[in-house]
Amino acid sequence: MNKKTLKRLIDVAAGRLPADIVLKNARVIDVYQAEIMEGDVAIVDGRIAGIGEAYEGKETLDLQGKFVAPGFIDPHIHVESSYVTPEEFGRLLVPHGTTTVLADPHEIVNVLGLEGLTYMVEAAKETALDIRYMMPSCVPATNMENAGAVIEAEDMIPSFEENHVDGLAEFMNFPGVIHAEDSVLDKLLAAKSRGLRIDGHSPMVFAKDLNAYAAAGISNDHECSTVEELKDRIARGMYVFLREGSVTQNLRTLLKGVTENNYQRCVLSADDLQAKTMLEKGHLDNSIRICIEEGVSPIRAIQMATINAAQCCQLSDRGAVAPGLRADLVIFSDLTNPTIEATYIAGELIAENGAYLPTVNRISTEQVQSSVHINKFQPEQLALTLTSDNARAIEVIPQEALTNEAIVSVKRDENNHFVFDPSQDVTKIAVIERHHDTGNVFVGLLKEYGLKKGAIGLSIAHDSHNLIVTGTTDEDMAAAVHALKEQEGGVVLVESGKVIGSMALPIAGLMSDLSGEAVAKQEAEINHLAHHVLGVSEKVDPIMTLGFMSLAVIPNLKITDIGLVDVTKFEIVPVSVEA
Repeated sequence: MNKKTLKRLIDVAAGRLPADIVLKNARVIDVYQAEIMEGDVAIVDGRIAGIGEAYEGKETLDLQGKFVAPGFIDPHIHVESSYVTPEEFGRLLVPHGTTTVLADPHEIVNVLGLEGLTYMVEAAKETALDIRYMMPSCVPATNMENAGAVIEAEDMIPSFEENHVDGLAEFMNFPGVIHAEDSVLDKLLAAKSRGLRIDGHSPMVFAKDLNAYAAAGISNDHECSTVEELKDRIARGMYVFLREGSVTQNLRTLLKGVTENNYQRCVLSADDLQAKTMLEKGHLDNSIRICIEEGVSPIRAIQMATINAAQCCQLSDRGAVAPGLRADLVIFSDLTNPTIEATYIAGELIAENGAYLPTVNRISTEQVQSSVHINKFQPEQLALTLTSDNARAIEVIPQEALTNEAIVSVKRDENNHFVFDPSQDVTKIAVIERHHDTGNVFVGLLKEYGLKKGAIGLSIAHDSHNLIVTGTTDEDMAAAVHALKEQEGGVVLVESGKVIGSMALPIAGLMSDLSGEAVAKQEAEINHLAHHVLGVSEKVDPIMTLGFMSLAVIPNLKITDIGLVDVTKFEIVPVSVEA
């Protein structure tokens, strides 16, 4: 801000000059004191000049007692999980009152390296939503998988120094932090020495291990699934993100631990949110409504989506309706059931009555396509040879990225290969390396996914995003893998060797170049076919649940292209269980 702009801001605040816009007769949510103030909101040059008093403006809007709250801020979200580009992501979120997100692009960076980050930063310039990126901290997430790139501390420094990112994204390698591994310390210090915040990821970490994690300077965690975890982290000075995503939904559980004494350390977040969920339920506006349903006061819920997030994310210029702050504002009529009627970003009306007003322009995606490289893959690699009738299986937990380790009894043929038994909810699951055409394939077992016939394949396999496929026959699994190659990534459903449903995601194998509505329609069709034709359990999301089965930083058991990972021990374990 220059002197001329500062003088104009002060003159408007003092009433000496007219504002650009005045929102008259508003009921302003004071998130500092959990109160409501009546009066006007004056805006000039994209900032709030004054509140509560009568102001004159070049443009006035009589709100007739409607509520004005700060724009919502999501402190941790993955744009790629929406399956749409950043430009489209902004179009979908802003009508729900979201004005700022802190996005971790580790999905696309695991596929394409820093070229993927460059694409995301440039694409974000084409949306009114303020998409602020964090530097992916763990590429790859573990040393037990192959990703498309390797990012070390020295690779991060240019982005830090050029202000392309706000800090270091979720540090998923929590064992590396706890054991003070040298390369991990380099990454932590690269951020800490520049005053940048470091986001956390520490599921089921307790006691001295949690002390070590917090002592490293990690400021928050979004992986809490119990009240005990929430309280443990807040006691150690960390913020806790209460997550309500498309699959991982911990909000209602964690609200039981939110009190008058600790709410200021609690922040609403989505983490992974599909376009379909945005269109059907919303974003943080939906989380606020859930809080209210669970007995949280409306203003308290709004505080957890605004000022708490701003303070956690070191964003001193937003998060409240107050003089001098960015005019990121939302307007609604019913405090007990807020439905966003208008969203302002930097003083400009960006969305009204559910419609995003600016024209959506998209940048070229040519440099972030053609990412499926599996020329060495052979269908024979899908055979699972077992040395015992007992085996480890990844057991799905509905609405969680967490899984259990299950020991199951299985059938074997004369070659000791696993044989699918229709009476058991156990299918083969395979991860095929797709970045460097190494030919790596690893096969394990999946339990409680519900698949009764056919196969489902994805190029969305957190966090390295190799191909992942589960099926009842090798033929259908191989057909799914080949179809994914042909359509350059996405989702494929196969029955009796034929593709019966698909969603192409040509941008890094993660995102579509279609509209959110088109993607949501494709996803709805895939979900219908998966549940009603292939038999996938109604309790699970067919796409996201399968994609989380390779997330080797979330306990207990996961699978990568290298092996079966016991996440609690951070080591490879055999599929067969000897007597």
